[in-house]
Formats: sequence, structure tokens, C-alpha cells
Amino acid sequence: MAFVTRFAPSPTGPLHLGHAYSALLAHDMARAAGGRFLLRIEDIDRSRARPDWEAQIYDDLRWLGIHWEEPVLRQSEQLPRYGAALDQLWAHGMLFACTCSRRDIEQALSAPQEGVTPVFGPDGMVYPGTCRSKPRPASRPRDAVLRLDLQAALSCTPMPLTFRETGEGPPRNVVTNAATYRHEIGDAVLARTEMGTSYHLSVVLDDAVQGVTHVLRGADLFEATRLHRLLQALLDLPTPVYHHHRLIRDANGKRLAKRDDARAITKYRAEGATVQDIREITGLAPAA
Repeated sequence: MAFVTRFAPSPTGPLHLGHAYSALLAHDMARAAGGRFLLRIEDIDRSRARPDWEAQIYDDLRWLGIHWEEPVLRQSEQLPRYGAALDQLWAHGMLFACTCSRRDIEQALSAPQEGVTPVFGPDGMVYPGTCRSKPRPASRPRDAVLRLDLQAALSCTPMPLTFRETGEGPPRNVVTNAATYRHEIGDAVLARTEMGTSYHLSVVLDDAVQGVTHVLRGADLFEATRLHRLLQALLDLPTPVYHHHRLIRDANGKRLAKRDDARAITKYRAEGATVQDIREITGLAPAA
């Protein structure tokens, strides 16, 4: 199998050590396999994405010695493709419009008659299905939150679904059955009003259109991959091999976030750090 991987940052803040680790690991693995390394800019959150952050991403990656193929895919330029996939899912009864706020969901899940502790999945609290039975128009609404109708999706998808995992531990097939989808995934959001899509939908479509064969990303996205595997089945898309790597954490064991400016690559650069310093800090081997 050819080896095609990608690094897909969002231009909503500075790259930090965790980003550097993920990008360098993917780049190293692509080079070792004689494969291809792609860069994708995930800028669907137009309220937070900024051109200066995108420019800084390119600059930091070049400083790290990372090279990518051109042109760079930018998600903000792919909205018609995302819309076409949503139309397809809507036409097959796989989506419904949702008007619930986060507070509405919290209240529904905390109601006494539920009698269970809310479960958190890759899309936050697993949705209680409040809007699922409401009438659906023939055409997909353009100004509504759209959720996957999990019941409808499972009714037409052979179970269980699997994906290949090569992260920590021996390579293995990860199996997800219908019960796990119902309990841990639920009716995930596939389109938000301010974006016209969602992370879950766009990343699945982009990996397919870019021919990505190996997805390298943090272990915090492992559960999201179960949802992505279902979307691949619904949209008849190939399933890459997945490699969920360890997370880079601070001294207190907390996962790094973009607000952790003290860990920003730009700060290390300004203080005179070298690329080898970054590799040592993140536990990567020296560049070949």
C-alpha cells in the first residue's frame, strides 16, 4: 500500500509542542515509507481562523524542516463538496435538523426520568434525540444545525465496523458494534449553522479526496474515529489506517492547547531553541 499522510492544523492560534510532535512524526513516517506528506488547513471556523495564524503555521513548519506538496487544501474552499455530501445524506434520511441548545441537552439528560449519568462522546454529551422525530422537509435546511440520525444510519449499515490501528501497542483491528454507536456516539452534529459543515464530516471527505492512506493524530481523537468510520460507510469512502499517537502534556499532565502560549513554537524559536531541541523535548529521534 502507498503511504500518504497529512498534517491538518487549524489557523486559530499558534502551533505548540503537541502540533510539532504530530507534524514531525507524520513527516518522519512518510519519509521512512517513501510516501507522501500533505498539509491541510482546517479553517472552517471562520469566526476564529486568521490569515496571520495560517502564515505562522507555514513559517513554523518550514523551520521544523517539514516539506509538503502543493497546493495546500484549505477547507474554507471546499464548502460545495461538503454541501453535496450533506444533500446526499439528507436525501437518504440520514440527517435531521436540531434546534437544541447546549443547555437544552444538559437539561434533557439530567431529567429524573432518564436515571442515568450523561455519556460524553466525540461530539460532547451524547444527544438524547429530542429533535429526531420532528417533521423533515424534502430539501436540506441551509440555516440549521444538522445531526446524523444514528438509528437510520445503523439500519442500513452492516455491523460491526472496523478500522486498522497502528498506534501504541501492536497493530490491531478496532471493532465497533451497534450498541457502542448508540451508547457512545449518538446523533453527532454534521453541520453547524455558522460553518455549513463540521469537523467530523469535512475531515472524512478531505482524507478521501486527498487519497490519505494513513491518518496520524492524537489519542484524544480515537473515539471520533469510530464516528468517522461510520461516515465512510454511509458515503462509500475508503477507510485509511489510523495511528493515534500519545499526547504531549505539561508538567501537571494536562494536554497542551493553543492557549498555552508558553509552549508555542514561536516562543521556543525566539529563545534560540533548535529543531533538535524540539525533537528531544517531544521524545522524537533525531532527523534522519
